[in-house]
Amino acid sequence: MKKVLLSAAFVLAISVTTFAQSTPKNAIGLRFGGNSGLGTEITYQRKLAKNNRLELDLGWRTRHDVDAFKVTGIYQWMWNIDQGFNWYAGAGAAVGTWNYSENIRGKRYSDNGTFGLVTGTIGVEYNFDFPLQISLDLRPEIYLNDSYRNGLYTDLGLAVRYRF
Repeated sequence: MKKVLLSAAFVLAISVTTFAQSTPKNAIGLRFGGNSGLGTEITYQRKLAKNNRLELDLGWRTRHDVDAFKVTGIYQWMWNIDQGFNWYAGAGAAVGTWNYSENIRGKRYSDNGTFGLVTGTIGVEYNFDFPLQISLDLRPEIYLNDSYRNGLYTDLGLAVRYRF
């Protein structure tokens, strides 16, 4: 039993040391945003270089009489403020679909379509000593389709991600 516990402790120590010496290249989690950004999104980040990464977000909305789905890609630049504390900015785009359906006094009204948008982001993040990241960002989004949304919307979001 001592050999098993000693072996497990040795493997755990090597794993923790290896993780502490290398910066994770991936992070996945949830981004809790405002309704302008379709609400909660599944978020994934992939490190591309020392100070650059790609963020992909999948958002959906199913409430009231509108269903919407959106995929966003943002290229980000990162700058270190202090150990584990960074700020970042980026630019990207998104595409999505929407469907509207409502019954008013027995008559059915419905419409659907696709949309595109350009977006930017600016935010701060903290990377804990264990594999957790928390961030707060602001995203201005310019919608390019007037049948769903038209013009500038802003989305404030809080994200929690697991780094691996």
